[in-house]
Amino acid sequence: METVLDRILPKPVGHQSEIMRAMRYAVLGGGKRLRPFLLLECAYMLGRNDAGIELAAAALECVHVYSLIHDDLPCMDDDDMRRGKPSVHKAFDEAMAVLAGDGLLTLAFEIMTKEDVHADANIRLKLISSLAQAGGTHGMIGGQVIDIRAPKLPNRQKNEEAFITHLQALKTGALIRYAALAGGRLAEASAQDLKNLDEFSDALGLVFQITDDILDTEGDAKEMGKAVGKDAGLGKATFVSIYGLKGAKDYAYEIGNTAKGALLSYGPKADILCACVDFVLNRKK
Repeated sequence: METVLDRILPKPVGHQSEIMRAMRYAVLGGGKRLRPFLLLECAYMLGRNDAGIELAAAALECVHVYSLIHDDLPCMDDDDMRRGKPSVHKAFDEAMAVLAGDGLLTLAFEIMTKEDVHADANIRLKLISSLAQAGGTHGMIGGQVIDIRAPKLPNRQKNEEAFITHLQALKTGALIRYAALAGGRLAEASAQDLKNLDEFSDALGLVFQITDDILDTEGDAKEMGKAVGKDAGLGKATFVSIYGLKGAKDYAYEIGNTAKGALLSYGPKADILCACVDFVLNRKK
């Protein structure tokens, strides 16, 4: 993935070279690459393995990194570190960080239009439409809005499990779900395959957010490459605040088993995706 991203990202050139340097700084040399990994592995499981899925996975990572750049801005979460190095607005400046995020988002959609992604224009159109929805007001952006406004809500409402689960499904889960379904669509999956991937990714996205809340409580900032303990400091409701630390861990493993169960019919072909669930459950960053 690193090789593909290095190839597709614009090389610094001309008077606008600073924005290209900022984009490359944000994307290259760090991160779990979980979302592109999921897209690739879901496609592999269903029998597709070519350069087209790599391009689609790279585009998805560009969308994810754009969201991280904007999330770190002073007007949002105000984080100085990301992936073990200064956030883009610290390494460059706030204006360049905003533009770098914008540049990555627009680059992602440019990539997804290419025939190299899939020869069928209708499949590309579906992927583009789904990506816009996953990243938009009924997806990641909508989840971010709810997260920003949540501290102002009455404690009764913001501490409800249904509220936190809905927030997660938009802010974190939408792109994870897109990753799995995009891999399936690129492999021209059946309706049943897409249903299975939907169930798997929905559960995995929830596991990811629960473990995120756990790490914010007990994680090591140096190992994670970003600040911890911010949610409690801001008075945000989390799965840990609702269930307690042990309860959140137990709940994560329960949902993890649900994710694995959605892939039972694929046998050994799903081994890597099931191992990915364990990776998310046991991650330290």
